[in-house]
Amino acid sequence: MKKYHIEKNTVQETLIIPLYGRKVCADHYPELFTDKEAERICEMLDYDFASKKKIMESPAGLFGALEVAQRHYDLLWEVREYLKAHPEAAVVNLGCGLDDSFSKADNGLCRGYNIDLEDVIRIRNELFGSREREMNIASDLNDHRWMDKIDASKGAIFFAAGVLYYLRKEDVIKLVNTMNERFPSGVLVFDSCNELGAKMMRKTWLKEAGIDDVSAYFSLKDKAEVESWNDHFKSVSERSYMRGYRDIYHDVSLFHKLMLLLCDKVVRMKIVKIEFRGDRDEI
Repeated sequence: MKKYHIEKNTVQETLIIPLYGRKVCADHYPELFTDKEAERICEMLDYDFASKKKIMESPAGLFGALEVAQRHYDLLWEVREYLKAHPEAAVVNLGCGLDDSFSKADNGLCRGYNIDLEDVIRIRNELFGSREREMNIASDLNDHRWMDKIDASKGAIFFAAGVLYYLRKEDVIKLVNTMNERFPSGVLVFDSCNELGAKMMRKTWLKEAGIDDVSAYFSLKDKAEVESWNDHFKSVSERSYMRGYRDIYHDVSLFHKLMLLLCDKVVRMKIVKIEFRGDRDEI
């Protein structure tokens, strides 16, 4: 089997964290998570997972794995719910990495778009190949020309998993407002935390992963801050990242219960959902 090389200490390496986290979580909590695809992809990568395994199977590291697996579950839930009302919609994965959410949510009618930087898309193309009704787009999210390639005539749901942290807040606001204008019937869902959470991210898992050339910038106090970005959003809502879609509190250890409470009450980890209205649908 050909192995696909992942460079250490690069943004590219951040692809490994959620992917391997989902695999570890499925290994430790098979009653909660199954992810054969994550296991298969890890086996195809030329990357030394030994150090990641040591970190991620510690109590704190395993909680990080729970975080990424829960986030995957939450965002898939939102995609599937949207597709119930808009079965032929566009499903757009912003900063897709090696995520396979479209194949898991695919109802046979929707169309998938995966957007990421050129080197990531190159690896993705080799790993996944060409799939029906699915397009990979090489683009920086801040270069809004990628929006020209999205057919949102039957609706669109956009999601970003662990991605917006790498953008500056002003760029996130510009991105979201442009999407609101371009996709007035669309929905965006993404994960967020407050400023303390962003600082902890920089000092803990990014440092532990040995990743030096990326920084987390974006943080969010609450949904009221999002509502202040634009008067033309149809609605903005938020739910607990770890407990809002499926509460795993009673399925984990005491240490992880305490970490769940920390996520909810202190660093305010949320899944935020914006329903776009756009200028074309003003009341």
